Amino acid sequence: MMFGPFERLMAGRYLRARRKEGFVSVIAGFSLAGIALGVATLIIVMAVMNGFREDLMDRIFGLNGHMNVYGMGVYMTDYTPVANAIHDLPGVKTVTAVIENPAMLQVRGTSLGAIVRGVDATDLKQRKVFQGSAIVAGSLDDLTGRDAVMIGKRLAEQYNLRVGDSLTIVSMRGEVSAIGMIPAIRSYTIRAVFSIGMSEYDTSFVFLPLEAARLHFKVPDGAINHFEVEVDRPDRVTETSDAVLRLGHTLGHPLTVRDWRATNSTFFNALQVERNVMFLILTLIIIVAAFNIISGLIMLVKDKSRDIAILRTMGASRASIMQIFFLAGASVGVIGTVSGLVLGVLFCSNIEHIRRGLEALLKVDLFNAEIYFLTTMPARMDPTEVLSVALMALGLSFAATLYPAWRAAKTDPVEALRNE
Repeated sequence: MMFGPFERLMAGRYLRARRKEGFVSVIAGFSLAGIALGVATLIIVMAVMNGFREDLMDRIFGLNGHMNVYGMGVYMTDYTPVANAIHDLPGVKTVTAVIENPAMLQVRGTSLGAIVRGVDATDLKQRKVFQGSAIVAGSLDDLTGRDAVMIGKRLAEQYNLRVGDSLTIVSMRGEVSAIGMIPAIRSYTIRAVFSIGMSEYDTSFVFLPLEAARLHFKVPDGAINHFEVEVDRPDRVTETSDAVLRLGHTLGHPLTVRDWRATNSTFFNALQVERNVMFLILTLIIIVAAFNIISGLIMLVKDKSRDIAILRTMGASRASIMQIFFLAGASVGVIGTVSGLVLGVLFCSNIEHIRRGLEALLKVDLFNAEIYFLTTMPARMDPTEVLSVALMALGLSFAATLYPAWRAAKTDPVEALRNE
């Protein structure tokens, strides 16, 4: 649809209402504000939901891998050939031998539950999450020997622990005596402190060297609990899982695979459902704003019926009248959408600074890591989603102008002047 200078001039004139037409202008202003807020809110919420999902996936997978591979018994023995064969499969990045068991930590007279994971320091260095700034104190190079341990930052802060301090690990996989099981109790020296940025892991995960974990949990020599496998394409992990299962049969070493979809399916499905519901709810803001455009334009058409009649008698066509009112309503939608895009992008780009500023101003914790798992407010804008939100807002705005514009074009100049 091509708009001529006359149509643009008249549409602009009607948008700049005089004082006696102020109510129509107020409705247009509320419509513009509603569209801007709706677009901005949708962009912000979608970006935050994307950020939550991606950050949680990065932290969960960075520490746990994308799949766990188990043998048919409690322990996997003679596992090196199997590990090498899995590592040679297409799409596999790392294969980590793990000994993992729940245990009790005794720190400064306090006992708390934890997950103790035995892993070689060389395998931890291959993980992307430990190649950045995850090690906040000490070094992975020192995570060797039978008395070394690495703990999370939040656990260290909670009990004022530093590199060189000691803690005690108590597990039920101890010695069997005449009076029953005697717990295994051993003191370890903190050699490193890590921070994944996820409260659950930074508080309750403890790492030992593989041999130290084997000794503490009475695991047979040369045995492990399972492998953690990291792949290139987490969304195609099923293909790698099938390849691992086939490999186990080929090697005569039956394997069981549990990938991230099975381990975290409930959690990520809940996030997806919440994201979809939030999108639908917030879309209603834009729909309400579109209805405001309809009501505002209908009132404008009724108020300008005499002007429409004069324009028609002066030679303006019905198409020209329709274009004038379509352009008037569409301008509100375009300006509101662009304003919402700018506001949403700026907010997402500075969301962490905004959060900290609000916390300092209100003196409250708006993003408690104990509740939300993450220590920073994440926001990941998807250009496709941003474009979809903008096109949806424009589409609703343009659709809202069609009926009032058509009604203006159908105005009978004779009847309009007679009613005056």
